[in-house]
Amino acid sequence: MSAARNVLVAGIGNVFLGDDGFGVEVVRRLTGTAMPATADVADYGIRGVHLAYELLDGRYDTLIMVDAVPVDGPPGTLAVIEAADGPAGDAAAIDGHGLHPDAVLRLLSHLGGGVERVLVVGCRPAVLDEVMGLSEPVAAAVDEAVRLVAELAWQEAAGTAEKETTDA
Repeated sequence: MSAARNVLVAGIGNVFLGDDGFGVEVVRRLTGTAMPATADVADYGIRGVHLAYELLDGRYDTLIMVDAVPVDGPPGTLAVIEAADGPAGDAAAIDGHGLHPDAVLRLLSHLGGGVERVLVVGCRPAVLDEVMGLSEPVAAAVDEAVRLVAELAWQEAAGTAEKETTDA
């Protein structure tokens, strides 16, 4: 039996930009959902720099970021993407209020930190305009995303997750 692994589920996005608030809504709905004792769930919103610093102490084995991302398919399409945790691009060019998953990982690497496994549960957005609330197709995907994130957190915490991740 494997030792329990520490998991951080991070909802990221801007609730004032329509579907960009997808990750924030998913982690909000995870409240009250049964999660492993070794999993933390937090809303990081647009505080990507804070997320990178949170990961510096090395206590998390797996990071699951939940965000609106340009995945293939129509708006509301969910995908699980295994992200590379290596240096890429220029960490100095990062906008602290506009950090997407790759930028958070670049900053973390630039600061000398890392995470063993990084998964992004992404949803294709329909609306990224200055408006509050999710579009109909993205709102319809939230319950499935909550189920998917919880399932991934349980698998990761138990060390039973498959190493090849595919579209959901």
